[in-house]
Amino acid sequence: MAKKKISIKDIAKELGVSITTVSFVINGKAKEKRISDVLTLKVEEYIKEVNYKPSHLAQSLRSGKSKVIVFMVEDISNYFFSTIAKLIEEKAYVNGYKIIYCSTENKPEKAKEMIETFKNRNVDGFIITPTPDLEVTIQELLDEDFPVVLFDRWLPAVDCNYVIIENEKSAADATAYLIKTGCKYVGFVTLDSDQNQMQDRLKGYVKTMLENGFQTNILKMSYEGAISERESIEVIQKFIQTSPKLDSILFATNFLALKGLAALKQLNSQIPSDISIVTFDDHFFFNLYQPKITAIEQPLELIAEKLMEGILLQLKNDNDEAHTMKVVLPTKFHIRESTMKIEKD
Repeated sequence: MAKKKISIKDIAKELGVSITTVSFVINGKAKEKRISDVLTLKVEEYIKEVNYKPSHLAQSLRSGKSKVIVFMVEDISNYFFSTIAKLIEEKAYVNGYKIIYCSTENKPEKAKEMIETFKNRNVDGFIITPTPDLEVTIQELLDEDFPVVLFDRWLPAVDCNYVIIENEKSAADATAYLIKTGCKYVGFVTLDSDQNQMQDRLKGYVKTMLENGFQTNILKMSYEGAISERESIEVIQKFIQTSPKLDSILFATNFLALKGLAALKQLNSQIPSDISIVTFDDHFFFNLYQPKITAIEQPLELIAEKLMEGILLQLKNDNDEAHTMKVVLPTKFHIRESTMKIEKD
């Protein structure tokens, strides 16, 4: 016969105190409710002795806190997102929170459905990489007083906390570096996306090319899933083959760069003697590849730190000041072997 689960009522009866007193101790409100240290210790020791485990749902309903944060990104298997997820998990745990991970695949309807589900599960807050057409849903979360922090991209139409990087400047600096190495026909391979992080990277490239008197050469790729990996590689191959003067390529994401490297290998193009390569979003693979790939590194540790700082400020404070955190972080540019060296005068 299964052993009867101990309830708060059982604990209160055994110790000769009220159910309310036991509840306050369990939920960390003993000092707030002026319960003596002696009585608090007595309750805590008995709870430990009988191995009492409070119902998470009941506890969250009483306290209004589930101690769960949703981490919703485009693709949790992507190196960039999975690395930040791991860092977020560590920082959340130290602060007494657990993380629920999920991927939207950049699909608005999937994102909206998952947000509605998690709202009904009484989660405490959301860290979100927003899909297109998510402005109304995010605004509804804010109107319902859910703590929200966006990252990787933000929504200009919604006044919401965010943590992003200097996308335009980073792309501009990378393009300028390629030009300094002697490249004149720099191509840009990006995603066919209106989202601001992609648009900012495109702006940085275009602006720098035009300022230096060079023509732009842009390939906009479909999102992963829309076409197969083989088809993606073929599209990049065609772009290279139909641009005979192309002497360098800046890739807007690391997964585009991985496809680009596969395309170049199949074309027997030599890096950097035939073509120089730079990519956004550094990856451990780029430091192992031969030749090593020049890359723009996002500060993953700092992004995770700022995301947790932003969400915790909202979770722990109810004042307006805690809801204002718009962070733009610098990147690092790692010059490796996939670009030509700048010739000294």
